[in-house]
Amino acid sequence: MTKAYLAVSLACAASLLSLACDDKVVQSTYQAPAESASAQAAELAADAGPPKPEYQEADFVESERSRDPFRSYASAFVNESKTNVRSQRDVLLDQYSLDELKLIGLVTRIAPARAMLLDPTGKGHVVTRGQFIGRAERVQAGSSGAEYEVNWRLDRIRDEDIVLVREDPANPDVPSATRVIALRPEGTIPAGN
Repeated sequence: MTKAYLAVSLACAASLLSLACDDKVVQSTYQAPAESASAQAAELAADAGPPKPEYQEADFVESERSRDPFRSYASAFVNESKTNVRSQRDVLLDQYSLDELKLIGLVTRIAPARAMLLDPTGKGHVVTRGQFIGRAERVQAGSSGAEYEVNWRLDRIRDEDIVLVREDPANPDVPSATRVIALRPEGTIPAGN
């Protein structure tokens, strides 16, 4: 009897599902009442598209607002490359050459060691190993004519002097230039002797 009851239940469920799936979709045929004349005019204007732009003679003259998309800007880049090229690295005392700086103090028994340089205005600046110091020197790269800046880097702080190194990234096979700034320039006698 359970099998028969189950078969009848499934048959009823199948017939209900088939009835539910046979429903037809009814679409509304409601139409809104006639709109006013001004609303119809606005709808016609919207169908006409956007308003026609009015052009003036100034719209065809090249300016910052209206540039010629086909104009070549190569000359602007040439002029820009001839201007002063700024270094992208952080350089201390970049307004002074190394000849204008004076070494006035060294602290070597700490990590990192420090040195103090005096600028021409009388102001002292503390520097550490690895920092770039002084005014950059401009170097021309081969025959291409492109110029770039090369800076002095503090390489070592020793007991009586500092060692600066200038490397040329365009010519890695050329040995780097080295410059030593002494705490006591030759010919000076230390105090206390």
